[in-house]
Amino acid sequence: MKLLRMSFWWSIVVWFLLASSNLVESKCAYEAIFNFGDSNTDTGGFYAAFPSQGSPYGMTFFKRPVGRPTDGRVITDFLAQALGLPFVSPYLQSIGSDFRHGANFATSASTVLMPQTSLFVSGVSPFYLDVQLRQFKEFKAKVDASQGKGNTNLPPSDIFGKSLYTFYIGQNDFTGNLASQGIGGVKQYLPQVVSQITSTIKEIYGLGGRTFMVLNLSPIGCYPMFLVQLSHDSSDIDEFGCLKSYNNAVVEYNNMLKDALAQTRKELSDANVVYVDTHSVLLELFQHPTSHGLKYGTRACCGHGGGSYNFNQQVFCGNTKEINGQTLSATACEDPYNYVSWDGIHATEAANKQMAQAILSDSHFDPSFSLHKLCDIQPIG
Repeated sequence: MKLLRMSFWWSIVVWFLLASSNLVESKCAYEAIFNFGDSNTDTGGFYAAFPSQGSPYGMTFFKRPVGRPTDGRVITDFLAQALGLPFVSPYLQSIGSDFRHGANFATSASTVLMPQTSLFVSGVSPFYLDVQLRQFKEFKAKVDASQGKGNTNLPPSDIFGKSLYTFYIGQNDFTGNLASQGIGGVKQYLPQVVSQITSTIKEIYGLGGRTFMVLNLSPIGCYPMFLVQLSHDSSDIDEFGCLKSYNNAVVEYNNMLKDALAQTRKELSDANVVYVDTHSVLLELFQHPTSHGLKYGTRACCGHGGGSYNFNQQVFCGNTKEINGQTLSATACEDPYNYVSWDGIHATEAANKQMAQAILSDSHFDPSFSLHKLCDIQPIG
């Protein structure tokens, strides 16, 4: 009798432990993230290919440079955390990578279209979108070939239909030739940029992808770098200190992208093709930083020169140069959490977090799309 009582109570304990674990277990329809992009979501790809980035990048979260062009985390880091996934490893990182939950193909300075000039002259990455797509195809082929061979760093072959495919790319196509061609010249090839993005989505759909999130372009007219570099007069500056003509051109591009994704959605009727409006979130941060717990909109945290922008195009963040007999250093502020712009062209971790929170609120999608219905969203710290 005593043995039966012990067995009974032990069964109750086991049942309670199992029930409790189920209550806290995170459930999500997406088991991996595959990201395509430029520096806005680069988690170390460019750095793995061309090691050079030093202090003070990564100072806020990682406490050391980790190849992210910001002081801490980028949007995809926060998204992975919210879905209960680890940070997605860069595809180009050969040491220490774990691809069981996806891969990040983004690299800094990447473009959508193939660069037409020398890498070192144009300052763009060789890993443009079509190369990133080819890398994804190679990754998938290796995953398929590895099944049953005990490779613990790769996902199962059915992962591709249970993944979230994110795109945050196109900014370098837009900005790369603004100084030389002006807005009018750049607008001529933006339809090609949009077409390449949608054709990439269709190719990945053919390989099993079913959920695509495409982030639109940020308001470049508010970045300190472009406020310093791009020619303009005072009449082009709006009440918030941003360049009106350039921001208006970005809005035109974003509308073009939105329309193209709507057409793609019709063609891929069983897929989720979602337009993500992070532009409005970042614009609001630039225009009203103090309303969102920040202090500085169009001023860079890491730079040189002080003033309204704290940006010197001759001395980029973390660098020291001798110019006209003077040694100039572009150093980081001590409070990047008060800034929208990290180094004049990239967002701070604080801004990235607020953009991620906006995405996770399900209120910046077209069409309406709810991650909360598909996943137990985890808090992002």
